[in-house]
Amino acid sequence: MSIIVQHGEIFIILACVFGFFMAWGVGANDVANAMGTSVGSRAITIKQAILIAVIFEFLGAWLAGGEVTATIRGGIIDPGLLAQDPQFLVYGMLSALLAAAIWLLIASAKGWPVSTTHSIVGAIVGFGAVGLGMEAVAWGKVGQIASSWVVSPLLAGTIAYLLFKSVQHLIFEAPDPFASAKRYVPAYVFLVGFIVAMVTLTKGLKHVGLDLSFGQSLLLSILIGLVIVGIGVLMERRVVYERRAGDHFGYGNVERVFGVLMIFTACAMAFAHGSNDVANAVGPLAAVISVVRSNGVIDAAALVPWWVLVLGGGGIVAGLVTYGHKVIATVGTGITELTPSRGFAATLAAATTVVLASGTGLPISTTHTLVGAVLGVGLARGMAALNMRVIGTIVMSWLITLPAGAGLAIVFFFTFKGIFG
Repeated sequence: MSIIVQHGEIFIILACVFGFFMAWGVGANDVANAMGTSVGSRAITIKQAILIAVIFEFLGAWLAGGEVTATIRGGIIDPGLLAQDPQFLVYGMLSALLAAAIWLLIASAKGWPVSTTHSIVGAIVGFGAVGLGMEAVAWGKVGQIASSWVVSPLLAGTIAYLLFKSVQHLIFEAPDPFASAKRYVPAYVFLVGFIVAMVTLTKGLKHVGLDLSFGQSLLLSILIGLVIVGIGVLMERRVVYERRAGDHFGYGNVERVFGVLMIFTACAMAFAHGSNDVANAVGPLAAVISVVRSNGVIDAAALVPWWVLVLGGGGIVAGLVTYGHKVIATVGTGITELTPSRGFAATLAAATTVVLASGTGLPISTTHTLVGAVLGVGLARGMAALNMRVIGTIVMSWLITLPAGAGLAIVFFFTFKGIFG
């Protein structure tokens, strides 16, 4: 107990620095989930993507990033075991933040899209198993998270494949693709509005005091979808047919219609992502602040001060602006060649998977989901459309993430234990 009283200020300063570093990693790596397909399909430029993400990621993190967050991320370790030694929780959370942040820095430098959730989960498992004992870790929960490696890319890939096939059949194979696009795109606009509203309401706005049931979220999302259809139809009318040399079928005009859709998906996915994934950085930070301020009393949940969410949002924005372009390039252009219609199918499939997972309580990674959706779109065009070397590298980086986070966290845990006693 005296260790926490003696070094409380230092612990909070370290937690803020490491929390910002972790949020920087989320921005540098994970924001590509929201932006990669939009940039890769050339619906928006990298500068526009950064501007959209800066605004909507920050708003998502600040407005909906979590009034109350579970201190022990996802119930992976039992806080009751730490009641006698609360300083171990502080060491553990500091080492988990630093370990996950360093792994995200390495992955971002290589352009690997890895899961920020799995990075922090791996780090917490590492310090829990070694610092507290193997029995302290909820291995069932860890197994559930590991199973999402397979489930989320498969589900998103299947939805993306079916969505893109429907676009091909209804629009691109029609006698007049541009007229078909004008006819069918409002239905896709509704799908975008509905699904993205569901993502935001089920994953994001619980902490802003808007704790809606799944049924209420469903009704509200239908209404939002209809409003967005109205806006989309107005914007769509402004897209005029242009005759271009070499574009005999008018496919370029169809892609311009889908380009309008991609702007909607980019804004809304950035908001939902900011609100959901800021917890990876501020959850452990809130735990440290809570333990220090209560002089060593460990609560199951910790109230997150507003400035912590601003710190997390600021870190996400800083990471995206300084280093986000590498992972955006991998997701947007490395796996398969994207156009606005393909990017739309991938983004909507990823968002749909997130909604299904929220409704069923399945733990998933937004990174794995989006990469799976991009793969599904590529497969709809045949195996030759996929860059297997890039895909192999991505899968390898996913497999390394949990053990890398765990190994680094163990080293840092014993380092802090040695420094502070």
